[in-house]
Amino acid sequence: MSDHPHDREALAALDALRGALAAHGITLPSLDLHLPSYAGRYGSPPLITLGNCNAATAQRLAAALAGDR
Repeated sequence: MSDHPHDREALAALDALRGALAAHGITLPSLDLHLPSYAGRYGSPPLITLGNCNAATAQRLAAALAGDR
């Protein structure tokens, strides 16, 4: 990866999201930068892949977004 401001921005967002999810006891194993979004991009930030999760994790994520714990 290059040392572009968008790269740092995406990594910071990824770390923030990972930390916020962890605070709710949620781990998305596939959470990472979407590497194919680096190919042919035109100055836009790379995407973040949220990945797959099981039903229990999806329920915890929905509860966290709804403000429940």
